[in-house]
Amino acid sequence: MSQVIVTSKNPAKIAAVEAAFRDVFPEQPFTFTGVAVPSDVPDQPMTEKETYAGACNRVQHAKAKYEGDFYVGVEAGLDHQHTFAWMVIDDGTTRGEARSASLPLPPEALRALHHGEELGDVMDRMFSEQNVKQKGGAIGMLTGHRLTRSSVYHQALILALIPFLHPHLYR
Repeated sequence: MSQVIVTSKNPAKIAAVEAAFRDVFPEQPFTFTGVAVPSDVPDQPMTEKETYAGACNRVQHAKAKYEGDFYVGVEAGLDHQHTFAWMVIDDGTTRGEARSASLPLPPEALRALHHGEELGDVMDRMFSEQNVKQKGGAIGMLTGHRLTRSSVYHQALILALIPFLHPHLYR
């Protein structure tokens, strides 16, 4: 059984990783473990570069601390007026990376982020909710739950798994 280390304890991220691995490798048994590791970037990455670095850093920290077959870093952040996430998957031999779809944020949310708030807290306030980031995320709130954080991450994770499906094409 292959062990997948997810570099987050966020249920939405773990669910997306589980769904993507099971869809891509339906015959292979996996166990999934969410772990807390540092990203070495701000809690709210404000650029595409910071967001990518956060996902890569989480994978490196997890590889140094935990035994696993796959390590998956999912880091959400900003790219100008959009929020998105980087997916990084590493098994020690092969590495897959992909970005999620980008979601335009309301101007009020962007102002709050530039004043140091985290997106989850901003969405909690804007929608009078609690703990949005562990549920459908900003994506869920802004799309009326037509999409969720997990559903959007799921697609990007499948894209990041392409090099594992066709390793001979990515060496």
